[in-house]
Amino acid sequence: MKLKSIKTIYVGLFTILLVVGIGIGSVYATQNNIVAKVNGVAISETELQEFLFQQGGSEALDTLIQQSIINQESKKQSIQVSEADIDTELATVKASFDSEDAFNQALETSGMTLDDLRKNILTNIQIIRLLDAKQPITEEEIQLYFETNKDSLGVAEEVKASHILVATEELANDVKAKIVAGEDFAELAKQYSTDESTKELGGDLGFFAKGDMVKEFEEVAFSLEVGLVSAPVKTEYGYHIIKVEDKTEAKAATLEESNDKIKEALLEQKMDTEFDPWLQERLAEYTIENYLTKN
Repeated sequence: MKLKSIKTIYVGLFTILLVVGIGIGSVYATQNNIVAKVNGVAISETELQEFLFQQGGSEALDTLIQQSIINQESKKQSIQVSEADIDTELATVKASFDSEDAFNQALETSGMTLDDLRKNILTNIQIIRLLDAKQPITEEEIQLYFETNKDSLGVAEEVKASHILVATEELANDVKAKIVAGEDFAELAKQYSTDESTKELGGDLGFFAKGDMVKEFEEVAFSLEVGLVSAPVKTEYGYHIIKVEDKTEAKAATLEESNDKIKEALLEQKMDTEFDPWLQERLAEYTIENYLTKN
């Protein structure tokens, strides 16, 4: 069961394509230019390369050309991205997932490796810094964004809770009785909960804001005092016993505290609107010789 909304993995605006041999030399372990046989009928390396080209070789080369431009422009403007910069962004990506396992699963589902993601992050940081160097964000832009988005920049009220999910009301009442009798909530979650994503964590859901959980669940969670355990709560998933571990109060945004977050949002907007025009200008300036032609 997944109570929280599904979080998507960061892939950025510029995805590096990994190209395996498109008429640029062999990277295969072959036998006399043969990569496979089917009932003795050979498939040649040349056939494989032609197929790869047809599946997107031209687009892949365009991507690598664009990557080269970004790298050369970064060198021209002395823009450097450290491993620490990449690590910081990667940590932010990982923090958007409920666990390390959830992050790794999303990475696998996306078809990316961790190294692919780090390269992707590197490229996005380079682009952001190139665009910011061309036209830095002004204090007026930051002020306007703050006034327009003040409500969403504040810190929402959050609750940290654990839960035990079971299929029937009868079982939920039995588990609640065990808690009242002094048995450990976390151990009971491991024993009874059907929520596979949290049971081994003792039912821990972490902090969540209003809107993150189903309505019936969050109404009870936000109304409980810290340390209290709810009566069984019915949702579409079954019956929950909820224990509130902690709460944080809502906090209004200030311009000073929101400055970095606003600049990040404005830079993301700039990526959407200014990267393509910037790239087209560079493509017109650079001498590009493309020797990859379709047979």
